[in-house]
Amino acid sequence: MGQLVDQFLQGRTFGWNNVLDILIVAVFVYYVFVLIRGTRAVQLLLGVLVLVGIYGIAVRLQLTVTALVLQFLSVAALVALPVIFQPELRRALGQLGRLGALDRLLTATSEEKVDVTVEEIVRGALLIRQQGNGALIVIERGTGLQDYSETGVPVNGKLTAELLASIFMGRSPLHDGAVIVRSAQVHAAACLLPLDETPERFAHRYGMRHRAALSISAQSDAVVVVVSEESGTMSIASNGRMIGNLDEERLRRVLSSLLRSRIQPLPFRTKAS
Repeated sequence: MGQLVDQFLQGRTFGWNNVLDILIVAVFVYYVFVLIRGTRAVQLLLGVLVLVGIYGIAVRLQLTVTALVLQFLSVAALVALPVIFQPELRRALGQLGRLGALDRLLTATSEEKVDVTVEEIVRGALLIRQQGNGALIVIERGTGLQDYSETGVPVNGKLTAELLASIFMGRSPLHDGAVIVRSAQVHAAACLLPLDETPERFAHRYGMRHRAALSISAQSDAVVVVVSEESGTMSIASNGRMIGNLDEERLRRVLSSLLRSRIQPLPFRTKAS
């Protein structure tokens, strides 16, 4: 083993495959740290590293009983860790399922639909704020949200500001929960969204609507518009991050930018005469 290490360090066995190997591991480690940053998994991972360190010391000092106990714990950890890290694993697999440029190509959105979606949601958010109500509007993109749509009431109506405002009226039976928008249509209302992905640093900073928006945007590529019933502020959640205190112009600009990032230009495009 020592000779192999020496040869590796001296460059005798160092080739392009070693560089690729190191890059893959480095990207994987970086991705894991980015994924768990700000979540409870950080403390759990530190605890696992501490146990690994203790086991290494026990083996080094020939502490047989301690090493044996930690070996039994490692067997139990093989079953326990997937359960403990289940939210993070689900989030990671969901992000790996987004195929980047290919995903955008398969779910291309027309500019006209984006323009209609942005304009109606912005007008709807302003109407809802003027009425003193709150709102939670989830715009579905590449990641399907059918599981969450099925928890609500099917609407399948044309997306309009007036429809959104009527759904989130205080006396409306559909005002609790989220509206899911799909292809410039209100697909479902009164939908239940998860809260288990909300980072701890946001637990006391945001209310239920904002936490649900952060959670669904972390689990999927959805863009979520939130109108606060208490303060009347308008916010956008995307990729597990919140952009708050938006006025009408900024709301329109940010929302348009996020949705247009999925548009693919047509291969043959003629100039307007």
